[in-house]
Amino acid sequence: MFSRPSLCGNLGRLCRNGTAAAISAPTTLPALSALALSDARGYHEVVGDIICPSQVRGIDHIRDPRLNKGLAFTLEERQVLGIHGLQPARFKTQEEQLQLCKIAVNRYTEPLNKYLYLSDLHDRNERLFFRFLSENIEDLMPIVYTPTVGLACQRFGLIYRRPHGLFVTFNDRGHIFDVMKNWPEPNVRAICVTDGERILGLGDLGACGMGIPVGKLALYTALAGIKPHQCLPIVVDVGTNNIDLLEDPLYVGLRQKRVVGREYDDFIDEFMEAVVKRYGQNTLIQFEDFGNHNAFRFLDKYRNNYCTFNDDIQGTAAVAVAGLYASKRITGKSLKDYTFLFAGAGEAAIGIADLVVKGMVAEGVPIDEAYSRIFMVDIDGLLTKTRKVGSLDGHKVNYAKDIEPMADLEQIVSTLKPSVLIGASACAGLFTPKILRTMGENNERPIIFALSNPTSKAECTAEEAYHNTDARVIFSSGSPFPPVTMGNKTYYPGQGNNAYIFPGVGLGVICTGTHHIPDDMFLIAAQELANFVEPTDIERGSLYPPLSSIRDVSMNIAIGVTKCAYDKGLASTYPEPQDKRKWLEDQLYNFNYESSMPVTWTWPRMPYIKTRELVPTKLYGKKKNEEIL
Repeated sequence: MFSRPSLCGNLGRLCRNGTAAAISAPTTLPALSALALSDARGYHEVVGDIICPSQVRGIDHIRDPRLNKGLAFTLEERQVLGIHGLQPARFKTQEEQLQLCKIAVNRYTEPLNKYLYLSDLHDRNERLFFRFLSENIEDLMPIVYTPTVGLACQRFGLIYRRPHGLFVTFNDRGHIFDVMKNWPEPNVRAICVTDGERILGLGDLGACGMGIPVGKLALYTALAGIKPHQCLPIVVDVGTNNIDLLEDPLYVGLRQKRVVGREYDDFIDEFMEAVVKRYGQNTLIQFEDFGNHNAFRFLDKYRNNYCTFNDDIQGTAAVAVAGLYASKRITGKSLKDYTFLFAGAGEAAIGIADLVVKGMVAEGVPIDEAYSRIFMVDIDGLLTKTRKVGSLDGHKVNYAKDIEPMADLEQIVSTLKPSVLIGASACAGLFTPKILRTMGENNERPIIFALSNPTSKAECTAEEAYHNTDARVIFSSGSPFPPVTMGNKTYYPGQGNNAYIFPGVGLGVICTGTHHIPDDMFLIAAQELANFVEPTDIERGSLYPPLSSIRDVSMNIAIGVTKCAYDKGLASTYPEPQDKRKWLEDQLYNFNYESSMPVTWTWPRMPYIKTRELVPTKLYGKKKNEEIL
């Protein structure tokens, strides 16, 4: 949705306006070059953030969303650029345009229609879109990201309009670098990539998962000020096992079952190598919504060789741990004082548990003791060393306990008496009223996080959590819930959204040229986010600051990540800046319109110097009347 549309090279220019039809077979290369340099121009002619004036015509300022200002062009700009008369006589400020955007988006009642309006706005006017999004993030976050982005992915084949990123298919193996070269931006610094196998809690959506990296990278710009031309959304399309999609005539991806095994791994290896070859070793590669069986494998495989992280594992972990840090102000307890029970043992749950362990170790707890305080349940029941069903593959084995197996969650909660219950199962209603009441009976202030997305997949609602614990619950969710009123008090449950974390981490990593991303950076991000929570936020029932402050949170996280990068010798941008905040702010995207007038300047008056008389000199021939010997 929100990325570089219409990628036009020479072939695109030749094909527009019927030009290609006029080229006959014997046409020579110079003739082709002349055609390519004709007045047909690309939709997105400008690349990078340094515009070469000689390469941009007046009409490009209307056609290119990066240059377009709509009716905000001044009279002088319209006349000088040669676009006067192509627009109505009205002159608007960007502030007036923002008011119109708010009116326009609020006309729609369906979230998907709002999503499509914002998509169209970005395709027309990039700066206006990002300023509108950044200044109205509380209202628009649920539109550009969860939960509406999930619906957009499900309807992707129906709402698809223009290319919004790169689709690298399995059929392109051996030529992935050639596909990467087709992206016109030369200075990409952040890539968000998915194979669409596990989109939110919706399952395998194949190529329709493009909405996820597109939405993530839009938040990189809106929330952290990362320049949009530095961001590239990518889908690696290896097919889908979703039968409904394979039979759907509107499906836009490869119509085949997923490639697995060695061929799949080799394909991802080639993709990673192509990214580095095209954009450099320090290019940030964010993995998003890969299947559980691949997410940890790829994180373990690539984290020490590439600049990469997995937001489902590490971003989710950081925002959850930030909520736990903030809860200390209510309970007066540290992480080491809690007993944790995770409902779900996928990448989100394991990621949170691993970072909780790291947080406890930072508090001085031996690592074995830290692991012993965390219990985990998967589809087959409690993770134990003695159970006879289910697997203990990968990272699950770290949390398997030497106790009797149990399969019923109500029994597990009643027996273990956890103080923290975290849901990452994508199983709606898993936290039954009985489970919630048991948590309330066993704890003065039970901590319950229902983190599954979208809202329809949450383990319980905020209302259920408050009502079944007499409003004593410390609650957080992955998707937004409306306020809950109990007696004379209204609670505003906080949303543990990854958007608090990954934009700031991305900004710090990109600006420092960090070549590897350790878990320490995510623990720092969690601490910075928790530090931003005010007593008033706690009082209203939220473990997180308002979304309206998320840009300030992102900057604080970026500063912490920057310090960590230099302290650990991971940065490649030198010298190390002394004033890190100012250094980061100098590199941020400007949401406001800039002048479209060519830059002019005066020269000093030239001093008068008398020159000698100009005497013509005849270089060739002979003097008139000169005799030839």
